[in-house]
Amino acid sequence: MPDSVLVHAPATVANLGCGFDVLGLALAAPYDTLRLRRTDAPGLTIAHLDDYGLPTDPAHNVAGAALRALLARVPEPVGFAVEIRKGIRPGSGVGSSAASAAGAVVGANALLGNRFSRLELADFAMAGEAVASGARHADNIAPAIFGGLTLVRALEPALDIVALPAPPLWVAVVHPQIEINTRDARQVLPAAVPLGLAVRQWANVAGLVAGFLTADFALVGRALEDHVVEPARAPLIPGLAEARRRALAAGALGGGISGSGPSIFMLNRDGETAHAVAAALGSVFAELGIAYQLHVGRIAGEGARVVAE
Repeated sequence: MPDSVLVHAPATVANLGCGFDVLGLALAAPYDTLRLRRTDAPGLTIAHLDDYGLPTDPAHNVAGAALRALLARVPEPVGFAVEIRKGIRPGSGVGSSAASAAGAVVGANALLGNRFSRLELADFAMAGEAVASGARHADNIAPAIFGGLTLVRALEPALDIVALPAPPLWVAVVHPQIEINTRDARQVLPAAVPLGLAVRQWANVAGLVAGFLTADFALVGRALEDHVVEPARAPLIPGLAEARRRALAAGALGGGISGSGPSIFMLNRDGETAHAVAAALGSVFAELGIAYQLHVGRIAGEGARVVAE
């Protein structure tokens, strides 16, 4: 077993419109980079090689919390020293906390001889999400661990994640440089949903999964509609409606808010369309005077992985 590993952990898009807390996919870029070193002395040390001012106390750091959950299942005395370089800006809506948590447990597992399954690693990593948002949710964690497209069927009584084949689609993401805290974004959600809206939402979730599995991308586009969460969160993101309009005019299949925002994602049939859609998305925020970043790439087939020892 190696004494240290270098891990890349990908950004992810969660919810996919109608699939709140259920659906997610992995992106080829951006990604977090983590270096983990096994130590003989029990315990954890966390260092951040970036300027985001994130906590380094393991109990309050997403990677540290995930590793504490993993170490609770390791009988022998062992510890880890972790260095994290965030390639995914916190609060961006593309799974920043999930990437660090997933990368930490994947790296630790490699240093322990890969004794845990990916499902177990996802369960450990959810402890990091609880630190970040106050809730153990897996819609970002699942694709960050498994890669591709994932469906979180259940959290209780046992975690149940279904890994689906990654469709050959391209993703365009715009990240306007405004920050939306996940906890705050959850507070605006409705406490109850009318039955009629719930039925429409269930139909879209089923249609979206069916469209992915049958490569019916016109169906994917029709199903990328959220009747519950996005209407509540839309006021948090200036330019959202216009960004969607321009993206669809440029050829996007459809999209919506990525996770809790502020990033907006759009699915596309090919790379040429994805780049045109990204430019259309960016034009909205340029006109609003809001700085932004663009990410374009295929859906990533892999989740967090060891890239070097």
